[in-house]
Amino acid sequence: MTTAIKTARIYQDHHHAQAHAQVSLDYDGRFLRRKMLATDDGEAFLVDLAQTKSLDHGGVLVLEDGRKIEIIAAPEELLAVRGDNLLRLAWHIGNRHTPCQIEEGRLLIQRNHVIRDMLQKLGAEIDEVVEPFTPEGGAYGHGRTHGHTH
Repeated sequence: MTTAIKTARIYQDHHHAQAHAQVSLDYDGRFLRRKMLATDDGEAFLVDLAQTKSLDHGGVLVLEDGRKIEIIAAPEELLAVRGDNLLRLAWHIGNRHTPCQIEEGRLLIQRNHVIRDMLQKLGAEIDEVVEPFTPEGGAYGHGRTHGHTH
């Protein structure tokens, strides 16, 4: 069984030529330590990292033999949030520790009926979309945050 033992970053202009294969994972699927996966073309491999990692779109898993598998953010069911006061809406999303992708004119969050109801009460316009999800990193610009300890 082929095993991925570490992660790496490949520079944007070189990553397609260097990757042996790709694996498409949704946001939750990109947070892992040990798990069986398959590349997009069906090659099974084991991820066995020393610690749990949040894998970024465009990053890679490095196999024991040196081959690289590029991480692709898979399309998933999201809510596109728009409104006259997007900064206020973003604050409320962040205050609930909800992962959020910030774009010009809209915010993307995972589908959640409780957050959706709250945002609509605050005047948000919400559309259901299916797109790749690459939310902002943690409070210090990297990874995911869990809780209030810093």
